[in-house]
Amino acid sequence: MKKKILPAIIGLGYVGLPVFLRLQRKFKTIGYDIDKKRVISLNKKIDHNKEFKPNNLRILNRSEITFDKKKIKSTNFYIICVPTPIFENKRPNLGPLISATRVISKIIKKGDIIFYESTVAPGTTEKMIEILELRSKMKEGKDFCVGYSPERINPGDKKNVIEKINKIVAFEHKNNSEILRIKKVYKNLSKKIIFSNKIKEAETAKVIENIQRDLNIAFINEILVFSRKFGLDFKKIYNLASSKWNFVRFKPGLVGGHCLPVDPYYLSNFSLSKNFKLKTVLAGREVNEKMVEFSVDQIKREVSKNFQDKKILLMGLSYKPNVSDIRNSLSLKIYQKIKKKCKNTYAFDPLCTKKDQIIYKINNSLKDEKYDLAVILTKHKIFKNVIKDLMHKKIKILNLFT
Repeated sequence: MKKKILPAIIGLGYVGLPVFLRLQRKFKTIGYDIDKKRVISLNKKIDHNKEFKPNNLRILNRSEITFDKKKIKSTNFYIICVPTPIFENKRPNLGPLISATRVISKIIKKGDIIFYESTVAPGTTEKMIEILELRSKMKEGKDFCVGYSPERINPGDKKNVIEKINKIVAFEHKNNSEILRIKKVYKNLSKKIIFSNKIKEAETAKVIENIQRDLNIAFINEILVFSRKFGLDFKKIYNLASSKWNFVRFKPGLVGGHCLPVDPYYLSNFSLSKNFKLKTVLAGREVNEKMVEFSVDQIKREVSKNFQDKKILLMGLSYKPNVSDIRNSLSLKIYQKIKKKCKNTYAFDPLCTKKDQIIYKINNSLKDEKYDLAVILTKHKIFKNVIKDLMHKKIKILNLFT
């Protein structure tokens, strides 16, 4: 008799919610989050992250979104989608991952399957297995099985949605019944599955995806800084260089969020713990983190005299275009630094959540005022008409990265 698949998604943020919404089309799925306010809002068809509209938040197949961990006891396929941030000292913070593992360790039964989707250093899943075995009094590979499938969700991207993304699915030493269930779940999540028989290799692949992007943007950022330093036209240099067939067209910009600024430290700390120093992995971090000071200097130069008395408009405070998320946002850091030096600084970002708008004094609408300078920090699509209006009013506009 085939075992009925009953998934539980642990964590309903930027990663977990899309996974839940996709799987509930096929299975009765339980979405679990410790944030009661988040759960209540989602049950009212409100996503404060602004990734999904109400009509996309309908509950199907008797599925459920809950903060009651008792509700996930009846499930048998756990997918853990919790954040893996870093501490202020740049060391990995596995607190959320360990907490989620402890929650399910007292719930899992014989025959259950657990998959981790969070970005981690190689060997982390093994550590989670140790917690599961210790607390459940069962053995992985014999009583339950664990796999790793790194998330590749790109918030704000309406083209590369979850079902179109190539999905890595890694597991080791599973029996045929488990393999069939794993394939059934993940083939309902994404159209193209890439299987791996080494979890550590999948963990490493995930972190280097983001490190590669961080390094490439850092390189082009450094060329931008170099160009400005020596009075060269960056745009002309870039266009000339990109005329070669194998030039990779990465654009300069602010690198923030919960992935690119974090993942290099996961791999670097792991490597150092094994007495091996990676030489290039953190090079991108040094360059990209300095782009805050570079941006502040560019803004000050643009208005020259009496900077403290000028009216400055800063547009876009989220960490990247077309999202509401301000975690590790360099745009926000620039705003905070400018505001200390210029009392008439006005921040505008209608995509940010109401909570963030209140905390950081970010405006949801644009005042009809004469600004000395409008600076595009994060270029949302919705700014297109706003920029046209500012140009019509002959307000000076600074786009830092063109």
